[in-house]
Amino acid sequence: MRWQFLPALLAAMAALGANEEEKVTLPTSQADILQGKKLFLAQCARCHGTTGGGGSGPPLTRVKLPHAPDDSALVKVLSDGIRGTEMPGAGAMSKREILQTAGFVRSLGKITVPPVPGDAVHGAEIYRGKGCTGCHSIHGEGGVAGPDLTEIGDARSAGFLRESLLEPEAAVPDGYLLVTVTAASGPRVSGVRLNEDSFSIQIRDNAGVSHSFWKKDLAKIEKQPGKSAMPSYEGQLSDGELTDLVAYLASLKEGK
Repeated sequence: MRWQFLPALLAAMAALGANEEEKVTLPTSQADILQGKKLFLAQCARCHGTTGGGGSGPPLTRVKLPHAPDDSALVKVLSDGIRGTEMPGAGAMSKREILQTAGFVRSLGKITVPPVPGDAVHGAEIYRGKGCTGCHSIHGEGGVAGPDLTEIGDARSAGFLRESLLEPEAAVPDGYLLVTVTAASGPRVSGVRLNEDSFSIQIRDNAGVSHSFWKKDLAKIEKQPGKSAMPSYEGQLSDGELTDLVAYLASLKEGK
């Protein structure tokens, strides 16, 4: 009879072993944090900013990171990256270097960050009044020609958002390649490439309508890397309006 408990005992031991393996202790010595900072500046600052305030990557100057709520998750993110995002894995970094980088990232969460200036409520009015909803969606409401903005405040810094409004082509999001196709017999269609393989290409035009073409039926395919369909708001908004619009976009975070 005693052997009937063996499977349960083995399962419990395996679970206990897994939990022990998942436990991570980040280095906290000044030397480790300084080394982590050097690694961060070399590997991460291009996207997250030299002070972790964000850029094309999300700000890291907060206690709780959406994809890394605990130290084990943070180390995994640094090691493996985040599938479906622009966050790559650690590449050639050693396990010790990953831990040191994680330790530095955690230290950024202890920095007091001033609030984003501006009136977010007024910014929401500007967002709706300037027709942004025609291309962008928030909580499922709006267009699909541009990126979804539901949690854009988690993904981008206020400075990056401001730059994107003034110079949309400074950093075009991955996956938003503008394409114009000319059919051998038919109209020209321009829009964002959805999918492409050796035989076909799919495009979504500015009205949100999807089109699919066989390449053999096309006379020309024109790709425009680095180009954006989004207009610049430089000269279209006052400095105060731009500040309020950025405040609104920066407020769009997980659970809000």
